Amino acid sequence: MLGGLAVIVLLATTGNCLPFYNGFYYDHILNNRTSNGNGEVIQFNGVKLVVTTAADSLFGYRGGNITLPCSFHYVPKLHKSEKNIRVKWSKLHNDNTKERDVLAAIGLRHKSFGEYKGRVHLRQDIPDEVSLVISDLKLEDYGKYRCEVIDGLEDESGIVELELRGVVFPYQPHHGRYQLNFHDAKKACEEQDSMLASFEQLFKAWSEGLDWCNAGWITDGTVQYPITLPREPCGGKNMAPGVRSYGERHKVLHRYDAFCFSSALKGRVYYLEHPERLTYAEAKAACEEDGGQIAKVGQLFAAWKFIDLDRCDAGWLDDGSVRYPIAFSRPNCGPPEPGVRSFGFPGRHKKFGVYCYKMS
Repeated sequence: MLGGLAVIVLLATTGNCLPFYNGFYYDHILNNRTSNGNGEVIQFNGVKLVVTTAADSLFGYRGGNITLPCSFHYVPKLHKSEKNIRVKWSKLHNDNTKERDVLAAIGLRHKSFGEYKGRVHLRQDIPDEVSLVISDLKLEDYGKYRCEVIDGLEDESGIVELELRGVVFPYQPHHGRYQLNFHDAKKACEEQDSMLASFEQLFKAWSEGLDWCNAGWITDGTVQYPITLPREPCGGKNMAPGVRSYGERHKVLHRYDAFCFSSALKGRVYYLEHPERLTYAEAKAACEEDGGQIAKVGQLFAAWKFIDLDRCDAGWLDDGSVRYPIAFSRPNCGPPEPGVRSFGFPGRHKKFGVYCYKMS
C-alpha cells in the first residue's frame, strides 16, 4: 500500500492524462527499467529499494528546527536513476492506524500540507537523501513520522520518532479537584500554553521524579498518575513506584485532573517589579502596561524548567492561580525540592505580585 499518497484515480489509461492527487500529477507508467547514463537499460527485476531512517528518537525544542533523516538506496547498487522518485512524509496518529500528510515531492516539485505549510522542506544535500526539515517546532509536532519512497512498483518506508524536550505538570482548574472531562482537560492545557501530555512524556517525568497523587487525563484518553514514593493515600505503601493507570475512561462522563506538557519558550517570563501588591485585575493590567501579558501556567513551568527561573515571591498567573518558581531550594521558600509552588486560587480581590510574559 502506498498510504494516502497512493489513493490515485487513473483518469485515463491512454493518451497524456495522468493521475492527479493533492495538486500533483503522477506518471502511472510502470517504471521497471532505467538507464545507466550510457544508453544501457538496467532491468529492475531482483532489485530491492531500501529506505534508511534514524534508529533512535530525535529531540527538539518548541520554536527550534529539526531534521528528520531519511535516505534510500538499491540492493544491488544501481547507477543513478533518471526517474523522478516520489517521496511522501506523513505523521502517524498515536495508535499508528491513521496518518496525515506532511509533504509530498516528485523531483524538484514539492507541496506541504495543513499546519506544516511553509514550515517543512526536503533536505537533499547528498544523492538519494530525502530528509525532512521542520522549522518553528510546535508542541503538536512530537510523534512518529513516516518517510515513504515510491519508485514505480517499489514502495518502501521508514519511521522517525520526534520527541520534544519539555516539562509535565499536573493541572486542576479554579473550581477544584476532579472537575474536568477529557475535552475540558484538553482545552484547559491549551489555554495555559501547553497540551495534554502523552504517556511517554508522563513516564519520562515520573522517571525524573514527578510524584502526584491525583489522577489526570493524558492524550490517549486514559487516566493515570505518577508515584515515586508509595504511601497510604496513593494506593498503599506496598505498591511499587510507577505510573499507575485507571485505564480508559468515558471522555464526557468521567472527570479527573489533567497532566499538561509544555516546552521551551520563544519569549521570557519575569516577575514584575511593582511598588505595590496587586489584585488579579490590577496584575493583568500592570503586565499590559509593561508591554507584555500576564503569564500562563505552562509558560511559568517552562521558564522554571529551561532557564532556572527562581523567585521566592508569589504572583498571579493568567488562570487566576498564584504560584512561584524555585529552581534552587532554600529556607522559607517551601519544600526542599525544586519546583513550582502553588497557593491555589485565592479570591481575585486579594493582593500578590504578578508574573508577566513578553515575546522575545
